[in-house]
Amino acid sequence: MVKHMIIWKLKEGLENPEAKKKEIKEALEGLVGKIDGLLEMKIHINGMDCSSGDLLMDSTFESAEALAFYQTHPEHVAIASGLVRPAVEQRLSFDY
Repeated sequence: MVKHMIIWKLKEGLENPEAKKKEIKEALEGLVGKIDGLLEMKIHINGMDCSSGDLLMDSTFESAEALAFYQTHPEHVAIASGLVRPAVEQRLSFDY
């Protein structure tokens, strides 16, 4: 089992950041059951005021190969390129 975690910081001045966080959450969590090897996807959007990020992705994969498959899967790439990257100024990841 492999955990893939990401913290995103949204761009300053982003129009309606709360709606954008919900849109990202819905899109990414909707990938479960569509991509082989993706076991769980939770997007946390209601961090405490002391948090330095705006969203946390906590995902679980069957294996490192499943994570690699996810990262290049067309449905994930479409969300990452069309929805997430345009709204994000900083991304940190941690896999274990």
